[in-house]
Amino acid sequence: MHTDPTFLTLAEASRLIATKALSPVELTEACLARAADVDGALHSLITPTPERARSEARLAEAQIMRDGPRSALHGIPYTLKDVYETAGVRTTGQSRLLADNVPAHDCHAQTALAGAGGVFLGKTTTWEFAHGGPSWDVVAPPAHNPWNTERHPAGSSSGSGAAIAAGLCLATMGTDTGGSIRMPAAACGIAGIKPTYGRVSRVGVLPNSFSHDHAGPMAWTTEDLAILLGLVAGHDPRDPASVDLPVPDYRAALTGDARGLVLGVPWHWMDEEVPLSPGSRRAFEAALEVLRGLGATLRPVTLPSLLEYNDAKRVIAMGELYAIHEADLRTRPELFGASLRYRILCGAVLRAEDYIQAMRMRTRLAAAMQAVYQTVDLLALPCTEPAGKLEPTSPHWMFAAPNYTTPFNSAGNPALSICNGYDDDGMPYSLQLAGRLFDEATVLRVGDAYEKATPWRQRRPDIASLSAQSVATIS
Repeated sequence: MHTDPTFLTLAEASRLIATKALSPVELTEACLARAADVDGALHSLITPTPERARSEARLAEAQIMRDGPRSALHGIPYTLKDVYETAGVRTTGQSRLLADNVPAHDCHAQTALAGAGGVFLGKTTTWEFAHGGPSWDVVAPPAHNPWNTERHPAGSSSGSGAAIAAGLCLATMGTDTGGSIRMPAAACGIAGIKPTYGRVSRVGVLPNSFSHDHAGPMAWTTEDLAILLGLVAGHDPRDPASVDLPVPDYRAALTGDARGLVLGVPWHWMDEEVPLSPGSRRAFEAALEVLRGLGATLRPVTLPSLLEYNDAKRVIAMGELYAIHEADLRTRPELFGASLRYRILCGAVLRAEDYIQAMRMRTRLAAAMQAVYQTVDLLALPCTEPAGKLEPTSPHWMFAAPNYTTPFNSAGNPALSICNGYDDDGMPYSLQLAGRLFDEATVLRVGDAYEKATPWRQRRPDIASLSAQSVATIS
């Protein structure tokens, strides 16, 4: 357990608060001090709410002293990606189009987390409307990676990943349309889960792609994700995609082993389509050995090509992105960042038959994915390569090559990214675990067992270096 309260896990902090060994006010002040110390170098927060956080921490402390905690989140600081609407608090989507947008209502996630007694610290940086890429011509600068501020934190939940890794908060919510929870989790060495499509309500979340958007939690450990997912999951009739199914006790499912489980490995994706770097392959193979030691059986599986999954998603998502932003693109195009504007325009040239054929293709690909889960419990594969340099990217880079994350958006299956080591430059490697539809419990079980069997959760970014960079930036 870390002595620095900002580097406690949510679960650790919750136990200390419940036993009155840690004050919510003390924890909140520590997180606010960390943000003041290092966020000048990270730009992970776009709209901090320090006075509100202090008020909520004092209230939570009084409630806990009187009645005990009402949830594992009670008194613990959290943030939301700046596509989650928050009543009375600016929600920009990182776009100049919404630079002064203050919603009148809270999104579903904010209602759930506030109702659990969490302490709201503010909004985190994203890519423009959760899509555009790292941009410098939007409402605020992009986030930097706390392991090395010259590297990117991936996206689009970039500020959320950076904030967790650097200890600015203990919990956050991101969104994932093609990997936007898992890729920042991978780049920043934290844990992030994209739940099954329909498991978590997207009411009050600025849309990117209606049929691919997922809302989900990000935190330092899989156990923390289990706590958060239990708070935000469930049926919401206001979201037409929301599914009315019981929500398991995800935390109770964390048995500490993988005994009896069969893990499929799509080697052909890694060997033929998107070859791994030598370091990533070594880290992945070492992770498989740990999972085997935890009781899992490994077997190769064959799925349709990554390119098919990625192509179907791109066509569908481009059409939906254009439908969402068409009015503003026609009337106020200059307020979009150049990167996102380019991508939206791609949707303008799609034909109806292109979209329909992509939807038909997606149905076939999703069925092929579910068929594989008749023979295995989970799929295991990397998430992405370690983070590269933070720099402007060509607007067409997202179309250049397939990735390992998008298939699970196309198919809707739950998928988790966790850290499985560090490269020679100290940047995190990542392991992705994906499960059957609505079986987040098994995904979390294996992720938690892996984390507890390995030393990777004991390592954090160099805060002293971040602090020095922050001071230099401010001066």
